[in-house]
Amino acid sequence: MASIKKPKVDAVLVGFGWTGAIMGMELTAAGLNVLALERGPARDTVPDFAYPRNTDELSYGIRGKLFQNLAKETVTVRHATADVAVPYRQLGSFLPGDGVGGAGVHWNGQNWRALPDDLRIKSRTLERYGKKFIPEGMQLQDWGVSYDELEPHYDSFEKICGMSGKAGNLKGVVQTSGNPFEGPRASEFPLPPMAALNSALLFDKAARELGLHPFAQASANASRAYTNPHGAQLGPCNFCGFCERYGCYNYAKASPQTTLLPTLMQRPHFELRVKSHVTRVNLAADGKLATGVSYIDAQGNEVEQPADLVVLCAYQFHNVRLLLLSKIGKPYDPATGTGVVGRNYAYQMTGGVSLFYNADQPMNPFVGAGASGSVVDDFDGDNFDHGPLGFVGGASISCINTGGRPLQQMSLPTGVPAWGALWKRGIKDNYLYTASVGTQGSVMSYRDNYLDLDPTYKDVYGQPLLRMTFDWKANEMAMTRYTVGKAVDIAKAMGPREIKVNMKKPGDHYDLRAYQSTHNTGGAPMGTDRATSAVNRYLQVWDVPNVFVMGASAFPQNFGYNPTGTVAALAYWSAKAIREQYLKQPGALA
Repeated sequence: MASIKKPKVDAVLVGFGWTGAIMGMELTAAGLNVLALERGPARDTVPDFAYPRNTDELSYGIRGKLFQNLAKETVTVRHATADVAVPYRQLGSFLPGDGVGGAGVHWNGQNWRALPDDLRIKSRTLERYGKKFIPEGMQLQDWGVSYDELEPHYDSFEKICGMSGKAGNLKGVVQTSGNPFEGPRASEFPLPPMAALNSALLFDKAARELGLHPFAQASANASRAYTNPHGAQLGPCNFCGFCERYGCYNYAKASPQTTLLPTLMQRPHFELRVKSHVTRVNLAADGKLATGVSYIDAQGNEVEQPADLVVLCAYQFHNVRLLLLSKIGKPYDPATGTGVVGRNYAYQMTGGVSLFYNADQPMNPFVGAGASGSVVDDFDGDNFDHGPLGFVGGASISCINTGGRPLQQMSLPTGVPAWGALWKRGIKDNYLYTASVGTQGSVMSYRDNYLDLDPTYKDVYGQPLLRMTFDWKANEMAMTRYTVGKAVDIAKAMGPREIKVNMKKPGDHYDLRAYQSTHNTGGAPMGTDRATSAVNRYLQVWDVPNVFVMGASAFPQNFGYNPTGTVAALAYWSAKAIREQYLKQPGALA
């Protein structure tokens, strides 16, 4: 293996999805020479997502063409510290992206802002319910940044994406058709909401009859043709049903390829190197400053890339693993509760209801979009009184039809077998007449749910894999029983002939086999106390000030929403601090 040293750059970005594209735009605009290193291949709308190749469910939906190759690198998983972790070898519970655009290519476009109280959840819980309400071992943590500070950056991202939706709180005035629980917005969505399908109309009507507050899901699928502030053009969504797990051939779903890369790739101070697998962040002899990164290139050479600024923009797992491999920050120790890297790993708890109708009420599931539907937020965050219920957190409840693809999106009534002639008959009789109501719930952080390096298993380059220690807790079980119960109430009011409930039960362990969400969070939590956070409120590593860590790894715990909007807002927030403070006087910002 040859060893190569490249000329120094001002900033190196590790990973090139949403946060890498945002950082590339912001740092080149500040005049820096920026290099992005992406371990996967180059990908663009044309030719990679061109019709009809993109509507190949076997390649993309089943075989995971856009996802991480688990034969080269994966995570190991166990439920408790006394267990032996084993490798995650078949895609199931979560789907990390790979290649240019990352998970920003295969996401659904369901875009959210955090609730103001989500960002100060510990303070809010203590104020409203008292210290005794927090269960033993739960590590609630305020984020160190407020909704008001992030609001301009949420707004910027929504305009970049051409978001479709309706404001629920416009400059402090609650609106009639949006989410009345959201924080104040400075401006309306760039585009009106997506068209509502029959299932969403039934959900909306039923929820209103129950006294709830339904609204259109905010969508990064464009409802109209749109040109964003960078001049990138998006076309209107055609409800093809190939959204989650797929790139968008119609230029309708916001991704780095459709919104930022057309501009960024033309900038003379920017360079992208693909098939470049970063193995570590290099440090000066005293360990207090990064000198750049090392990576393996497409030919198998080890390359040293010097840089003045290192920004980790990879997926949540990979950011945490790089910090541990590079010996940046103190690794978390669950026995003592000390250390910060690997701390506060969290996930999301989902549940839901399948609905089956008679032939006079067609749902036409093949007419699908990643984020077209109706949602209620009445039972999310602290939007309801938790006092009598005894749990922290909540869930958004939604009726969103993402598609009706024949291999993965078949929902059948109770009693229909999983194969054979009766299965075929069940598909024929029910396909057109099915809908679903889902819950997406928060997961708090706990002392014994964490990430570290596996002592046994290694990747293809001989480096230790990341080990996940995680299981469900009683708090989240209580939360999902309550919120799925509310989903059942809505489902019954929608008038189906039959419903089938899917919900975690007490005693259930975390199961990797079925897809749940790619909303893995934590491991490098942000905050204002360096004893409990790996990065400060600007996502800057406390002990190595020229390293910044983007992404959901910074979440101190997880809320009941998709993380992308907050991940992007935090990237813009961090980039603003780098441009306006760090570049003028390099060093610690907090």
